[in-house]
Amino acid sequence: MPKRNVWLTYKERIGSLSDRLVKAQKPIRILNAINWDDQVEENFFKGKFKKLPKVDADYYRDKNALNFDPETKIEEIDQIKRDTAEAVGADDDLGRIIIRNCGEYQDAVRMLVARGTPDFHKYSRILYGSPKDHFIDEETTAVQLGRLMYKMLSGVSDSQLGASHPKDITADQLVDQLQGRFDGYFHDHEVHVSLDDGIVSDAAAGSDYVKVRRGGMFSSRDRDILEVHEGWVHIGTTLSGSKQRIATWLGKGPPCCTHIQEGLAVLMEIFHFAMTLDRARKINNRIIACDKAEDGADFLDVCEFYRTEGYSEQDCYTHAHRIFRGSMVTGGAPFTKDTVYARGFIMVYNFLRTAIRFGRAEVIPFLFVGKITLEDVPVLYRQYQAGVIDAPLYLPPQFRDLNGLAVWMAYSNFLNRIDLKKVQKYYQDLLAS
Repeated sequence: MPKRNVWLTYKERIGSLSDRLVKAQKPIRILNAINWDDQVEENFFKGKFKKLPKVDADYYRDKNALNFDPETKIEEIDQIKRDTAEAVGADDDLGRIIIRNCGEYQDAVRMLVARGTPDFHKYSRILYGSPKDHFIDEETTAVQLGRLMYKMLSGVSDSQLGASHPKDITADQLVDQLQGRFDGYFHDHEVHVSLDDGIVSDAAAGSDYVKVRRGGMFSSRDRDILEVHEGWVHIGTTLSGSKQRIATWLGKGPPCCTHIQEGLAVLMEIFHFAMTLDRARKINNRIIACDKAEDGADFLDVCEFYRTEGYSEQDCYTHAHRIFRGSMVTGGAPFTKDTVYARGFIMVYNFLRTAIRFGRAEVIPFLFVGKITLEDVPVLYRQYQAGVIDAPLYLPPQFRDLNGLAVWMAYSNFLNRIDLKKVQKYYQDLLAS
C-alpha cells in the first residue's frame, strides 16, 4: 500500500532530499573513471618516452567503462532538483545548495561521457576552472600566480634552509606512525591506514581510511603532510559531513567543493609547518603544466617540462598522467583539477583575512563542517544557529583556538597596505652590502 501523504517538517524534507542525493551520486567516481591501467605505463616506458600513450575515447569505452547509465543518472538527479524546488523552494538557503550540487554531479557525468574528446576539457573547466581563470579581483589569474611562484621558488635553494628531509621511512613504518596519530585525533571514529598497490600518488584518503603506496619511501615531512592533508582535512570533513543528522550531503564532495578542500589542505600544511620547497614546487608546477597542456602541449611535452625540472622518468610520467587522465594526450584539452590546490589556498586565505577583518570569526570553523564552497559557509552557520546543521566534529588545533589565526590574519591585512617594492628594494640593498 502507498504511504499516506503525511506532513513533513523542514528538517525532514531536507534530510530526505539529502539522503537521495548521497545515494544518487554514489557510482559517480571521477578519478576511478579516468584512470589508466598499468599496461599504458608499461608501453610508454617501452617506447622510451617517444610515443604518446594510446589513450583515447575508445580506450575509456573498452578498458574503463562507466558502471552506470549516464542518461538514467542525469534524469535521476534532475528529479531530485525538481523535488527540491517543490519541497523547500528553489530560493531556500539549503535548497539552493542541493540544487547546485545536483547540477555539479550532472556535469560530472557529462564530463565522463566525453572522456578522450574535447568536450571533456569543456566540462572540466566548468567544474574545476582553468589556469587562465581570474581570481575574485578580476585581474590576477592562476597562471600568473604559477609563473611568479616559479621564479620565487626557483630562487631559493634547499641547502639554504638549514634542514634536510631524507626519505628513510618505509611504507610499513608510515602506516604504523599515521595510524597512531589518527587514533589520537579521531576520538569518536576509527580511521584505518593500510598499504595499497594500485594508487598513483603516495597516499589517498577515503571516507574513513588512508591508503599508502606499497614500496614507497617517505620523509618525516611527508608523514606530517599526510597527517594534516589527508587526515585532518579530507577525512575530518568527510566524517563531519557524513555524520550530520540532516545535511548528509556534506559528507560528499561535488567538484565545486574541490577548491576549498585542497585549499584548506595546503593551508594546513603551511600552518603546521610541514610544507617544504619540494612540495610547494610540485603544487605550483601543476598549474604551469596544465596551462601548457591547455595551450597545446601534448603528453610528451609535459613530460619534458618535468624532466627539465629534475624529476625522475617515473615521476615525469606520473605528473603528466595527472594532467592528461580523461582528456586528450595530444594536447589542448587537459583535466584541470590540479590547478585547484594553489588557487584554493589563495581563496581560503583571503576568506580568513576578510572574516577576521570584519569581525566574523565565528563562521571560520564551518570551513570544516563538510564538503563546502566558501559561499556555503555563512549559510551553513545560519542553519547551525537554527538547529538544522551540526557543528564540525573535528577541528585542527589552529581552528579550535582562533587566537593565533586572528593575530596572523590581522597582521596580514596590515601588511597588504605596505608598498612592497620599496621594502624589497631597501632590504635587497641591505643584503647585497
